[in-house]
Amino acid sequence: MNKAIYVATTKENSGKSIITLGLMSMLIGKTAKVGYFRPIVEDFEEGKYDNHIETVIKNFELDILPNDAFAISKSKLIKKKNSGKLGEVLDLIIDKYKKLEERFDFVLVEGTSFTGEGTAIELDLNVLIAKNLGIPAIIVGSGIGKSTDELVDNLYLAYNSFKMKEVEILAVIANKVELENIDLVTSALRKSLPSNILINSIPVISSLNNPTLQEIVNELNAKVLFGEAYLQNQTSNFSVGAMQLSNYLIHLKENCLVITPGDRADIILGALQANESANYPTVSGIVLTGNIFPENSILKLIEGLSTVVPIIAVKEGTYQIVNRIGDIKAKIYSNNKQKIETSINTFEKYVDIDNLAEKLITFEAEGMTPKMFQYNLVKRAKQHRKHIVLPEGNDERIIIAASRLLDMDVVDISLIGNRKQIEAKISELGLDFDLSKVPIINPRESEFYDDYVNTYFELRKAKNVTIGMAKDLMEDVSYFGTMMVYKNHADGMVSGAAHTTQHTILPALQFIKTKPNCSVVSSIFFMCLEDRVSVFGDCAINPNPTAEQLAEIAISSADSSLAFGIEPKVAMLSYSSGSSGKGNEVDKVRAATEIVKQKRPDIKIEGPIQYDAAVDLEVGQSKMPNSEVAGHASVLIFPDLNTGNNTYKAVQRETGALAIGPMLQGLNKPVNDLSRGCTVDDIINTVVITAIQAQGL
Repeated sequence: MNKAIYVATTKENSGKSIITLGLMSMLIGKTAKVGYFRPIVEDFEEGKYDNHIETVIKNFELDILPNDAFAISKSKLIKKKNSGKLGEVLDLIIDKYKKLEERFDFVLVEGTSFTGEGTAIELDLNVLIAKNLGIPAIIVGSGIGKSTDELVDNLYLAYNSFKMKEVEILAVIANKVELENIDLVTSALRKSLPSNILINSIPVISSLNNPTLQEIVNELNAKVLFGEAYLQNQTSNFSVGAMQLSNYLIHLKENCLVITPGDRADIILGALQANESANYPTVSGIVLTGNIFPENSILKLIEGLSTVVPIIAVKEGTYQIVNRIGDIKAKIYSNNKQKIETSINTFEKYVDIDNLAEKLITFEAEGMTPKMFQYNLVKRAKQHRKHIVLPEGNDERIIIAASRLLDMDVVDISLIGNRKQIEAKISELGLDFDLSKVPIINPRESEFYDDYVNTYFELRKAKNVTIGMAKDLMEDVSYFGTMMVYKNHADGMVSGAAHTTQHTILPALQFIKTKPNCSVVSSIFFMCLEDRVSVFGDCAINPNPTAEQLAEIAISSADSSLAFGIEPKVAMLSYSSGSSGKGNEVDKVRAATEIVKQKRPDIKIEGPIQYDAAVDLEVGQSKMPNSEVAGHASVLIFPDLNTGNNTYKAVQRETGALAIGPMLQGLNKPVNDLSRGCTVDDIINTVVITAIQAQGL
């Protein structure tokens, strides 16, 4: 079951509040606990909160604090973006969203409002947020000022923007459409968009499209003189009272807002009387301009009337006020129950809520974004805290990574190395590193040294290992660290920043050994591309695997992919696709594919297949139109180490992708290798996945 929906608009004033309120009402009727979240909000005054958040929380009595219902204000977002720190914003959004996701059965996420500075980037930003949250979207567009063709084109372009980033679109809603054009717009959208998209059109509702007197008071910072109890009066239009009363009265329309200088007693009293008369339209309110107030005798007369519409006073002149009122966009406030009820009723009347509810319940997200993947890694590692040993404790990168891992509070760490040297580097680097929380182990001085020596001797004496050889090897940091894992003094080991791959994994092969159902140890990289995470294997261990070994690598990689939340769709890569290619190498891939199908029919697999056909939907459909893997591959298995290692490095360098790994597969306990060119982030990510492996995945 999907846990959330993202409501996105194409332009400002699209009326997404109707959609939000309608969806909330629908969800609360079908789901036990519903949450609400706005990633980015407009700036608000200190002590107040975003109006959308306040309205939704109060009206639906949600168990959410306002501060928990948003991530960042727009002005702070723009500063972060201009400083090149958009990634930090995404991390914050994901973190706050996931906290709500854990508490609620379903979360309604409302996108930005396209107002003020930064509107040019908002559509792309909404796409990016929805993608990183891994949730489907509903797109809302306004028909105000647009022809049918313009509205349809606008919505199609928005739909295409989301689909290009593989964000699933459940529904497209054309809002604020002229009532007589409802069927025409709906029909045009259905011709332009895929048949699986739910399409509805909602007409312009004047009571929702125009501001109330309360909104006008708020925007103009006006002083309320009379009729405070009627500030929820709806305005449908406004007119300026500058001519003689007899001429002005014929210009009044239903729910008209009268704008006039404060010294025009004739217009003021005439408008009030017209409101009482059955022969004239209702007046919604009166705005007095120029910081001029009626004389006391007029004020006394008004006070004595049985019914008074809101009369408000402003400082600016008539011309400025007319322009400002014309720019006011209608909003829905928490105390305006009428607008809220109208919104919900309108939504239920014009949107196919039964089909929409079914789509929300049955939707399952495809793929995983890098941000979400990394967030889930840390979250899962924290669930069952593990102890990871880092044998290269003297390496500066290892020390920095250990310090950051302590700050993250994600794992327990042991360092193997020389305490004085490590302390000196900590001081040199200026790190705030509490060494009381991190054991620093010198193998020769360890209380477990003799036990480790004897254990290794017993395990390897059949291989002609002597006690003397065992003593020498246990002074080696890789052997000592691996023995800590073997003896359950640590849950996993990460090494290789200063040692070769062979030096790191040879001890593990000697006495940790492979799992009962595995004959080969292999590796995968989690390749965090711009909008997805792919699994690459084997790129670090096996130079030229046989067909049987290649099949086992594919099975292990598919299981690892699934364990880390990525649906495995396995592509067995080669220089040809399907049955067209000939030669020993392509025959090996073809044979390995058949072995996987026989051993694990549950795995979705295609091979041989070329890289472009595996990952590009258009190419995949062209070359292998009946394949459920082509164009959708999430696990890519390379035929040999030369191809795999070069490809992952080329992809990493040319695209800027983050490569997490290699993660070793097939060992009884987790030991993972680092590249000697690894960064601090590489170390942290590898420690985290090692901790998750240690949880038994």
